[in-house]
Amino acid sequence: MLKAMLGEAWLAMGANRLRSILTMLGMVIGVGAVVIMLAIGQGAQYAVQQSISTMGSNLFILLSGSFTTAGVRSGSSGAPTLNVGDAEAISELEGIANVAPTHQGSRQLVYGAQNWSATVVGTTPPYLEARAWTIVNGAAFGDSDVRSATRVALIGKTVAENLFGDDDPVGKTMRIQQNPFTVVGVLGSKGQSFDGRDQDDTVIIPLSTAQRKVFGTPFLGSVRMIMVQAASAEQMAQAEKNVEALLRQRHRLREGMPNDFFSRNLSAVAESEAETTRTMSILLGAIASISLIVGGIGIMNIMLVSVTERTREIGIRMAIGARQKDILTQFLLEAIMISFAGCLIGLLLGLGVALGINFFTGMVVVISGSAALIAFVVAATVGIFFGWYPARKAAQLDPIEALRYQ
Repeated sequence: MLKAMLGEAWLAMGANRLRSILTMLGMVIGVGAVVIMLAIGQGAQYAVQQSISTMGSNLFILLSGSFTTAGVRSGSSGAPTLNVGDAEAISELEGIANVAPTHQGSRQLVYGAQNWSATVVGTTPPYLEARAWTIVNGAAFGDSDVRSATRVALIGKTVAENLFGDDDPVGKTMRIQQNPFTVVGVLGSKGQSFDGRDQDDTVIIPLSTAQRKVFGTPFLGSVRMIMVQAASAEQMAQAEKNVEALLRQRHRLREGMPNDFFSRNLSAVAESEAETTRTMSILLGAIASISLIVGGIGIMNIMLVSVTERTREIGIRMAIGARQKDILTQFLLEAIMISFAGCLIGLLLGLGVALGINFFTGMVVVISGSAALIAFVVAATVGIFFGWYPARKAAQLDPIEALRYQ
């Protein structure tokens, strides 16, 4: 019985091919738009997540405080209020995974006839773990290098390309402010940060070497920044509170006195960026979904026209024994076939366009099987929903009145 009804539905669609195609067009555009927008939105989320991963996870930084002279206040890191001892004390707190005191600035690098300006970071080995930074060539320096102020350096991909070209930099000697440094390793690529800064345009050297040979420091052991990594995202808030309490105690700050350091939560900034991207993705999907409603209305309009045109046919079927259930099923099957055909074509079209965008523009798109399936199911459900009313109207026609219809 169902097979015969499907055959009749197919014949009814074939009798008005152009109208059937135009009816499906609304669903094709709707599903295609949803798939494309979701692919672009999820691609943006993926790009943000990749950028977050390059920063490291569960990070916050402590910046040394400011000073005031003759009413003029310096910015953060103006006063040497943080030191290596603070970092060592913080590392002993519960919930802390890594602590890296850091001193950095921009310096000119020289190798042979080549020179290049880059960010030089003086720090300790835990810095690489906190930043999830890998070594792709050579090896990292160790605690012994920090204790003995060894002149060794790790360089980023950008520095390696601009200073050494195609040569293998490991084992080569470059100069930082006339001081010779041996390159012991090349860092893995991290790309741009949220502020557009090239993270690969970096040289990492032992903290003690940076303080004594490159930057200098007015007070022995003082640092401009301490990078702290919490053991987990859940422990971030408590870790920040514990660190603040510890530093206030070490710096002998009485109750009511302001902190002589600044705290910046890098993970919170990253999560805010990710939340914005997620919201944008949802918004894009919602806008595209409007076209699904339009497609469903198109199906309902055409099915209502079909019911009107076939009123006499409905009357004849009822007269020879067709039940209301049979008429309802017949017209609902036609709406389902139009809806599913439009959804399938729209799904294929959306996937094709999304892949085309990625191929021709290089934009990151993420085609999720679950998202495509949801778009298909929702679109089909919309089509069936809007097809129900015309089918029900056809089933409730009075046989006598239907036979009289001209």
